[in-house]
Amino acid sequence: MVAKRHAVGAHYGLTDWLIQRLSAVVMVLYTALVLGIALWSGGIDYGLWQQLLDHNGFRIASFLFMVSLLYHAWIGMRDIYMDYLKPVAVRLAFEAVTVVVLVAYLGWTIQILWGARA
Repeated sequence: MVAKRHAVGAHYGLTDWLIQRLSAVVMVLYTALVLGIALWSGGIDYGLWQQLLDHNGFRIASFLFMVSLLYHAWIGMRDIYMDYLKPVAVRLAFEAVTVVVLVAYLGWTIQILWGARA
């Protein structure tokens, strides 16, 4: 006799696991870059941030950091919702709110990095 078994837990595949690890690497590299700049310059003040954000390379690095952070957060939150929120309607509501918030953060990031300069 063969019994049907249902997998329980966050089994969402190798792709999400790998993306979360790669996004963590991107965040660590960016953090090391910012810490290196801070150590080299003796700290970071408003003037240095302005100089850094005047360079498109740093803007792109900052944008990649935020995309990595938001995607990393999405995978983690989705896994938590899938594991602990059993009514599908409640889970979908939480996921929808999370997506809206994360997209808003991404829009805010774009506005900060490439918005109007005062």
